[in-house]
Amino acid sequence: PTERGTTSNTDPLIDLWVNSWIAALAVGILTWGLILWCIVAYRRRKGDEGFPRQLSYNLPIEIFYTAIPLVMVLVFFYFTDKEQTALTTRTDDPDVVVDVRGKQWAWDFNYVKQNKYSIGEQAHMTGEPGIPETLPTLYLPVNQSVELQLNTRDVNHSFWVPAFLQKMDLIAGKTNYINFTPQREGIYDGKCAELCGEYHAEMLSRVAVVSEAEYNAQMEQLQDGQVGTEYDRNPYGPAE
Repeated sequence: PTERGTTSNTDPLIDLWVNSWIAALAVGILTWGLILWCIVAYRRRKGDEGFPRQLSYNLPIEIFYTAIPLVMVLVFFYFTDKEQTALTTRTDDPDVVVDVRGKQWAWDFNYVKQNKYSIGEQAHMTGEPGIPETLPTLYLPVNQSVELQLNTRDVNHSFWVPAFLQKMDLIAGKTNYINFTPQREGIYDGKCAELCGEYHAEMLSRVAVVSEAEYNAQMEQLQDGQVGTEYDRNPYGPAE
């Protein structure tokens, strides 16, 4: 489950979500109250005959129910755009830069500043325990700024860590970015959130947020260099 303070972005996202629901509930209660009031106040009473007095228009009410929803939409848009802009702004000089490359059906991680890499293999779910230990694992140091550079080697994928409350597509021929600071150590499950072929459900991963010492130790165990575009392919392009 997602907790406040998991990353630098989780709190603003939680607040936006909760406050949006509070505002929507308040509008709903007001609307339901007005509907019930109209039903009671203008019900047909015993002894009434014919139709009620007909009104062709009511200018103040028409202005009200046009202006108020417009103001509400603009307010919702302002707060949504404010948080979205803050969440999608790239950090000038992040402490850690990882080139995340999705592929059918696993993940490769290039740690750019450390000049290290790890190659992931597809999870083969058999119903037996032990699968999590074999999943591609992205290591991140706690309380250090991170930029994930998202690329795909083939079809479109989507990098999603539910506990981080963020998801971003990997689009062929384009690099997308996620910037955040992990603030709580732990192991977090990740997965591809874009239907990407036969074994989409097995395109799993983990994110390990660890201490700086453990992160540096893990980097020492990885191979030197970067695994780049030499393994990319374009399944939609002409056959060679």
